[in-house]
Amino acid sequence: MRVLVVGSGGVGAAFAAIAQRRPAFTQVVMADVALERAQAATARLGEPDRFGAERVDASSVADLVELIGRIAPDAVLNACDPRFNEPIFDACLWARVTYLDMAMTLSHPHPEHPHELPGTMLGDYQLDRNEVWERAGLLALVGIGVEPGLSDIFARHAADELFSQIAEVGVRDGADLVVEGYDFAPTFSIWTTIEECLNPPLVWERGRGFYTTAPFSEPEVFEFPEGIGPVECVNVEHEEVVLIPRWVDCERVTFKYGLGQEFIDVLSTLHKLGLDSTDSVSVRGVKVAPRDVVAAALPDPATLGERMSGRTCAGTWVTGTGTDGQPRSTYLYHVVDNETTMREYGSQAVVWQTAINPVVALELLDRGEWKGIGVLGPEAFPPGPFLELLDEYGSPHGQMELPPS
Repeated sequence: MRVLVVGSGGVGAAFAAIAQRRPAFTQVVMADVALERAQAATARLGEPDRFGAERVDASSVADLVELIGRIAPDAVLNACDPRFNEPIFDACLWARVTYLDMAMTLSHPHPEHPHELPGTMLGDYQLDRNEVWERAGLLALVGIGVEPGLSDIFARHAADELFSQIAEVGVRDGADLVVEGYDFAPTFSIWTTIEECLNPPLVWERGRGFYTTAPFSEPEVFEFPEGIGPVECVNVEHEEVVLIPRWVDCERVTFKYGLGQEFIDVLSTLHKLGLDSTDSVSVRGVKVAPRDVVAAALPDPATLGERMSGRTCAGTWVTGTGTDGQPRSTYLYHVVDNETTMREYGSQAVVWQTAINPVVALELLDRGEWKGIGVLGPEAFPPGPFLELLDEYGSPHGQMELPPS
């Protein structure tokens, strides 16, 4: 399999390091607007005939189509911030090649009732083009990171194997990660973090449909497994709420993230000061978006691995009626330890946990165990082969039974 990876930051570089150990990946080309970043990602792998580097402007459909035509990949993995999703997605349709991403196209709040009604939802741009991709006989596999991605696969697995009826699918994310030497250092792209945390969170309920709440609403303490312990989680906008109801029969879908009060306070301050804005302002005659300044001022998450310690947990909490007809409450999860990923792959835990999932998905597509056309989420595919292959990669999932309420 030949793969073109657009974006050579932390997740893209981690993808290449994981794919290097799998013989299915015969050629991986890393592309980035900063050629030196793509070259650095491939140089550390030491296989120049198998891993190459190219420059590409991810905001230019023409630039992307030209590169895809020249490389002739079997699939393109979008490892960029979601602001670049539209041109990469469109370029893959134009070039007639399989597309994958780990976050969907951006949302836009309702202009009059942002904390009650959705405006443009996450992924609308892509999902609205499903028929076009179907007519072309092409697959766009959207949201195949860890969240969204593995969390969605857990939901499908629960529906297929563990429950006869599902009341709620609640994605819950928490960690005990610590970054030494910084007062504030996000472990994932701050650009994306601001986007998903400050936008109105989305909730889906049968009969009501989609609705929104205020950021950081409905706090709850969730007890995470494997020693991470209790973490307060709050509502955050995320793709699972859009995707899961399309393929999993349930009554309610939520997403809550364990941010911590300090993180919430920082994000709230950025919002109050307008530093979360993506609209350019003039600074001494130079046009710059405040959010880009914030991102540039903070450390690159990909470089924090040596200073990080602890674990990150992504998982899906499912409640309802088990296959035995009794009430059931189950948390399906995936825990990754930073010490392990740094030692074995040179990648910090959060980006590594995101990157392993498209590697697994691409291998299943290459084997023919996953098949499909159109714009599909991870829930549209059988979860069994994915979870089995994840185990083969040495990173199995866990399952924790909770008291039914």
